[in-house]
Amino acid sequence: MAEIIQKDGTWAFDGEALRLTPGRDKNVSLFRRQLGELLVPLRALAGVSFEQGRRSGRLRLRLRDGADPLTQATAGRLAEGDDPYQLPVQSDRYGVAEYVADEVRQALLLDGIPPDPVDAFLLPGPALPVAASAGDGTASFDGERVRLEWNWKTEDAKAAAGPRAIPVTEITGVDWQPAAGLENGHLRFLVRGAPVTAPPKYDPNAVELWGFKKDPLMALVAAAVQARLPHPAAPEADAPQDPPVLDKAPAGDDHDTLLRRLRELGELHRDGVLTDEEFTLAKQAVLKRL
Repeated sequence: MAEIIQKDGTWAFDGEALRLTPGRDKNVSLFRRQLGELLVPLRALAGVSFEQGRRSGRLRLRLRDGADPLTQATAGRLAEGDDPYQLPVQSDRYGVAEYVADEVRQALLLDGIPPDPVDAFLLPGPALPVAASAGDGTASFDGERVRLEWNWKTEDAKAAAGPRAIPVTEITGVDWQPAAGLENGHLRFLVRGAPVTAPPKYDPNAVELWGFKKDPLMALVAAAVQARLPHPAAPEADAPQDPPVLDKAPAGDDHDTLLRRLRELGELHRDGVLTDEEFTLAKQAVLKRL
């Protein structure tokens, strides 16, 4: 096993996967500590590099595009200290860092791992349930629903509707932006049938971020949701299909058949296959035939 232990964390490679464990040093970021240990399979890697400096160096992993929901959700916008795929290396450990990097490179070569993008996530994303409080609200995710709750700093127009619960089946995308300079950041959920027309300050599907210490934790929620959405590069055959059309009963359908259709619609609605709007429209069409 190739292993390097530093104040910032430990990287251990067993030939099949890299285990990245954050250190316990007080300077390790809150985001890294909350994210916890990562197990990165070899097939998720596109490469590794080691950069030497006069006083310290840095190991960097490069993941294949589309392999990691965290990288997908943050799009390179994590601060260097929050990036779990970088490890600061003290100068007296340069030889060990080079050895770890060489072992990973050799394994990639021997296994014939291409650096090409992938069309399915190879890492699972943050553990569930996950929650973060920052800016004007709290976002949490249990694998099925995103819940947004507001605090005393939330604009009245957004807080008036109360907490939000959004089924993951209704979410089409996640947009996480950290605050930069005078520009506030946000965590926004793109919801089917709800076009984005308001800034995050007033958007009931977004938490506005102001650049404080806990802001990066919102990226954990973003990544957990991203991991459970259809992969952006998935083949069309694997993309979610439109709900089955059950509101068009063949001519001559009898009363029992139509009642059975109503029960089927109810089951699809309860299972989350049909949205409230789709269920209502389909139900009305069947009731007309009754």
